Amino acid sequence: MTSPYADVIGDPIAQSKSPAIHNFWLGKLGIDAQYRACLVKSDGLADYLAQRRGDPHWRGCNVTMPHKQAVMPLLDAIAPDAFRIGAVNTVVRGSDGALTGLNTDAAGFLEPLSEALARPHLYRMARILGAGGAARAIVAALAAQGFTIVLAARDPAKARALLNELAPGPDNHAVDIAHFAPETDFAFDDRAGLLDLVVNASPLGMAGQPPLRFDFSHAPPGALIYDIVTHPLVTPFLIEAQQRGFATIDGLAMLIGQAAVAFEQFFGQPAPREFDAELRALLTA
Repeated sequence: MTSPYADVIGDPIAQSKSPAIHNFWLGKLGIDAQYRACLVKSDGLADYLAQRRGDPHWRGCNVTMPHKQAVMPLLDAIAPDAFRIGAVNTVVRGSDGALTGLNTDAAGFLEPLSEALARPHLYRMARILGAGGAARAIVAALAAQGFTIVLAARDPAKARALLNELAPGPDNHAVDIAHFAPETDFAFDDRAGLLDLVVNASPLGMAGQPPLRFDFSHAPPGALIYDIVTHPLVTPFLIEAQQRGFATIDGLAMLIGQAAVAFEQFFGQPAPREFDAELRALLTA
């Protein structure tokens, strides 16, 4: 391969929408380059990076599960935000072959919230479901935006450790994810001037995974419901939220947002975001 190229790596990888996104943008900009999916198993990660490091045409890769943490000790440098989050989802090759790890998940997650975050609030609170790799970036991003966080996981001790690392403080709480399954009669106070988020940062509700059990009596009035799952794009969680009158954000918003940050790193030009509607239509066809 003589033209520039980048990959997305993971196991499994066939379901990734990243090649469609990046190749759509390359086509719109007329850039002679390629972006492809590459199945990399855990025992092949070091060999993959060693081979790519010596290829001057390789610009880097996006990193999906299960490699977001395992890749870190194999790199030459890690950006401060990725180091703080403790996960890398983008590797960029320098002209000297040096590999730098970045995390674009936090920026991608926040992008569809930019309008809401531009407004002042008396209080910001997020209920985050899941404590895996994606949740790390989301917790770090929302803590930096002044949110009080309730982090729910099957293992509350894991959620507590994550909060202690990324969002320490007495106001943030870790709970069992089962806490949100049954109905509650909790009486929410006046939410005027508040920004409430409920975020599914877990794979629950994804095709092939168990459903997300969440009773919407736990969602404050006016909360914004955000699901990072992309397959299916409109999850049962989002469908019920919409039926109940909540505003929603789907997983493509985060996926496209984080991809745009990586695209500029790989190919040296900003992603042509004026075509977002066309891209969404392509990805959901």
